[in-house]
Amino acid sequence: MRHRNPAQPWAGWLLPVLPLVFLLVVLVAPALRLLVEGGRGGAGAATLFAPWLDPYLRWRMAWSFWQATITCIASLVLGLPMAWVLARFDFPGRTLILRGLMLPFVVPTLVAAMGVLALLGPQGLLVRLGGPDLQDTPWLLLYGNLFFNLCVVVRAGTDALGQVSASRVAAARTLGATPWRAFWRVEWPAIAPWLASALCLVFLYCFAGFGLALVLGGQDYATAEVEIYTLVAHELQLQQAGVLAVWMLLLTALVALAYAAIERRLAAPGRADRVPRMQPSSAAQWAAVLAMVAVYMLICALPLVAIAQGAMNSGADAWAVLLEDDTLVALWNTARFTALSLLLATALGLAHALAARRVLWLRALVFLPFMVSPVMVAFGLLLLYPAWTGSFSLLVAAYALLAYPFVAKSIASALDSLPEHYLDAARSLGASPWRAFVRVTLPLLAPALRRGMAFAAATAVGEFAVTLFLSRPEWATLTTLIYQHLGRPGAANRSAALVLACVLMGLALLAFVLIETKPSEDRDHA
Repeated sequence: MRHRNPAQPWAGWLLPVLPLVFLLVVLVAPALRLLVEGGRGGAGAATLFAPWLDPYLRWRMAWSFWQATITCIASLVLGLPMAWVLARFDFPGRTLILRGLMLPFVVPTLVAAMGVLALLGPQGLLVRLGGPDLQDTPWLLLYGNLFFNLCVVVRAGTDALGQVSASRVAAARTLGATPWRAFWRVEWPAIAPWLASALCLVFLYCFAGFGLALVLGGQDYATAEVEIYTLVAHELQLQQAGVLAVWMLLLTALVALAYAAIERRLAAPGRADRVPRMQPSSAAQWAAVLAMVAVYMLICALPLVAIAQGAMNSGADAWAVLLEDDTLVALWNTARFTALSLLLATALGLAHALAARRVLWLRALVFLPFMVSPVMVAFGLLLLYPAWTGSFSLLVAAYALLAYPFVAKSIASALDSLPEHYLDAARSLGASPWRAFVRVTLPLLAPALRRGMAFAAATAVGEFAVTLFLSRPEWATLTTLIYQHLGRPGAANRSAALVLACVLMGLALLAFVLIETKPSEDRDHA
């Protein structure tokens, strides 16, 4: 028997209203305002197709597409073998690497960009050791994209390979299939949807990314998102920026819809006969493990090490930036923006997930914030609510918009696997719907809720584009303060930016660990 929503009757209609009104006010209406701005100018189709007729803007759009595509290909080529090793072998340090794979995704994009510069930019760690200086080349941005997104493919591949049926693999081997043929005929069809979903997400992050492209792209390899920011903030070309934003919105929406469609296929129970992990025994197996560790260190760990090393070697003068008034204000703003947006994101995510359990189209709406980049969100809010630009409430709402899908997706996945008979038993024993929700449903959802809140907190701590567009000087956060130091000449400002980036990275990791870490009672039930 399918139980009714635990908060009925009064919350039965209120649950979907809360996220729907929020999406309408903070996302849909600003996006429509972007469409209106893009259609202005009185030149009809000529105005709409201006980005494709202008060689400069056409290059920006093409480069945005190609750098995202190249990153997807590189992530698949490197990530799939890494995932296979992690899924099939049990070796010392495996759990540590799995946890470490989340570090690049958790740290803010501006910190990721700082890590790449500290490693491969001018006076970078590898440059000082004789490596190439990749400044003003496309490789700097491509490496930054790979650093930030490889973990998405590896984690998706590891989880997918863990769902492969051991009996089907054994049957293929019994019929004479080689390990390679068994992989392509049995394992690959099972994991392909998972990888396609991860690659859609990687494409979205790269195509609509802002922080990495702004810092690492330079003048020649900046993406369309950076161009939109330049047109708005520096040239006041709102109509031209609106047209470009409309095209970016359409292209990202197509990829996001594909991602949502694939995600629906993955909402299936896991298999009980998973392929067991084994200890590496042969030289080839140990070589595969060592190669995986080497790739992890080269791409996922070295930029973070470079930030820490650069900050430690900056000297006492650079660390004195932590005592400056601007830094203390930025720390306070970062902390309160994160806390308030996390509360709002948690409430919205929980309401959206509970409502979407009964209404399928509501579940698809959780992907709407993924369809619109932070630059689009900020630009749309700037056009629609000019009187509110830089207001505290608008900033918190924008932060929550970008963070709450992580909470909603995590809870929705947990609800899919929630046993129906638990609530039925509670109701049969006389528990009210609300009491059954608080005493039965919520404790079962607690691990998923913490996981979603951890990613939401990490997103809010490092949000950059929205703050850069909408913030007033008194609302400056650590991300904008780092960017200000990067924009000033001199080694002292570079050192101060490294110190602040190290602090911001620590805050993001601290927020993630504190929220995501399971209490002992949850571990007992895991």
